[in-house]
Amino acid sequence: MVRDPLTADLDQRQQALARYALKLTLKPHAMTQNDVEKLRKAGLDNRAIHDAAQVIAYFNYVNRIADGLGVDLEQEAPIYRRALEGLEPGPPPTLPRD
Repeated sequence: MVRDPLTADLDQRQQALARYALKLTLKPHAMTQNDVEKLRKAGLDNRAIHDAAQVIAYFNYVNRIADGLGVDLEQEAPIYRRALEGLEPGPPPTLPRD
């Protein structure tokens, strides 16, 4: 899932969240009410949708600040080491067309 959450073995709810997170991250200007409705259809209530949007936006904010300041990820942290082990360089995931 580290490389492409859209092809990972996720249930319907997780898949909807992954698609929402990718779109909010890569194309925030293209978000519509339809994106929220897809989350509702996957079983998320307003609170869960709000929480997801907050967490996704926060991580995007922190990453953009770090990138803007030239701060590297803490590559030595165990979580990053485990996530990056065995990954081949490749393109980032792309959004599917609706």
